[in-house]
Amino acid sequence: QGPISGVNKEIAVLQCHGDCDPLVPLVFGSLTVEKLKSMINPANVTFRTYSGMTHSSCIEEMMDVKHFIDKHLPPVD
Repeated sequence: QGPISGVNKEIAVLQCHGDCDPLVPLVFGSLTVEKLKSMINPANVTFRTYSGMTHSSCIEEMMDVKHFIDKHLPPVD
């Protein structure tokens, strides 16, 4: 595919993962975030894990997503 360049190299990424996910083990999330950090500015990559969360979501994760959106996207009028 080729390297990421230009403005895309500065994109902000939030990756979330449950530490009890039986479908996508946490180790794969960890490997993915390291790959992302090698492709784009690692300072812009945030990896959050959630204790006891399976292949689902939780209120803490949804709040992190909300804060990420509020921080990186312009408000809607």
